[in-house]
Amino acid sequence: MTSKNYPTDVVEQARAVLEAWKNIDPDLQVGDLTPVAIEANLDQIGEIYARLDSLESLLTNLRNERDASGEALWDKIKRVRSGMKGIFGDGSSQYEMVGGTRMSERKPPARL
Repeated sequence: MTSKNYPTDVVEQARAVLEAWKNIDPDLQVGDLTPVAIEANLDQIGEIYARLDSLESLLTNLRNERDASGEALWDKIKRVRSGMKGIFGDGSSQYEMVGGTRMSERKPPARL
């Protein structure tokens, strides 16, 4: 991710500047910049933040569904491997075919 070219509290700063500007003189212009232009940007960024929050909520739900589905799938894989190990033995080629490590291929335990 790239760094942003604006501070993280840009919205708070804009609100503070806008409030101060309105207290000083709401009709004052800085070049072609008016308080109305800042208000328009604040409204726009507010809508964008609202959309981002909504999408983040959807992503959270999708991630939770993905995790639940992945756990269920992993449970089935473990059951199949255990079943093959129980039926054919832990040194069988059938156990290896479903992803198990055959006893003959395991490393011996390290000596202490």
